[in-house]
Amino acid sequence: MTTPHHPIKKILVLGGSGFVGSHLLARLAQIPVEVIALTRDVAKINAARVLPNTRFVAGDPYDPAVLGRLAQGCDAIINLVGILNERGRSGAGFTRAHVELTTLALDAARQHGVRRFLQMSALNAGQGSSFYLKTRGEADARVREAGLQGLDITIFQPSVIFGPGDGLIMRFAQLLKLAPILPLACPNARFQPVWVADVCEVMARSLDNKATFGGTLELGGPKIYTLKEIVEYVRAQLGLRRLIVPLPNALAHIQAALFDFVPGKPFSTDNFRSLKVDSVTHADGFKPFGIAPMPLEAIVPGYLLSTSRQRRYDAFRRSD
Repeated sequence: MTTPHHPIKKILVLGGSGFVGSHLLARLAQIPVEVIALTRDVAKINAARVLPNTRFVAGDPYDPAVLGRLAQGCDAIINLVGILNERGRSGAGFTRAHVELTTLALDAARQHGVRRFLQMSALNAGQGSSFYLKTRGEADARVREAGLQGLDITIFQPSVIFGPGDGLIMRFAQLLKLAPILPLACPNARFQPVWVADVCEVMARSLDNKATFGGTLELGGPKIYTLKEIVEYVRAQLGLRRLIVPLPNALAHIQAALFDFVPGKPFSTDNFRSLKVDSVTHADGFKPFGIAPMPLEAIVPGYLLSTSRQRRYDAFRRSD
């Protein structure tokens, strides 16, 4: 690690109440920095209020006045905001969450003298035909442009992230419990699942690391899996007898189109398009930090099985 200069003492975090955000705030609480976490709903993060040196502020992240007020006096902004699906199918929701908010955050940094900007993105940003990846790429381009104008930026592009509260392992665990047959779209899509704690460790170490300024770090775990292999692993961990039926592309596309209209969008046409591009790294973003990322098998049983046992216990108590 390089020698820090002008140490970062105060950070504004956008998206701190999300999956990665909750883990990153816990990691940042271990270092001597003051953290302001902007969220639309403070009630959602009551459990995290006990974190030292962390202040939660309810407000609209799309309001330039709110962003400007909170950015004053900060040394860094960390933007974790992102969505996997949008309301509707036009791409407007992705543009708003990824491109517009990133632009507002960059403007706040420039206007209020914030020198450091960390951007959470995704592998394959800017590739493929999905709105998700396209808008991630557009946002990254704006961050890089700001870097050329003097802002110390770093972009993080992880593969799919797993850990307690994730949307990968836990989602398939729920689906496998619901029915004896699981039709699986894009079974051969390839991923390099990465542990949320490893991602947060790299982000925390990057704050004052000049070697990361202006760079993009691809973050993936030690092993590549197909989607079918991941689902089969979850099934085995849960001890379930379920038939996993791989769908050909034509049927997968139809499934996605139908799910576009299901509340909560467990799958969507845009997800289908994203899955057409393998989420596999081309460079090891962990190597400069000397971090060996943890494998899926070392972490998932600890939270998947404990969550399952807790739910059974809760159901037993309700039936008593």
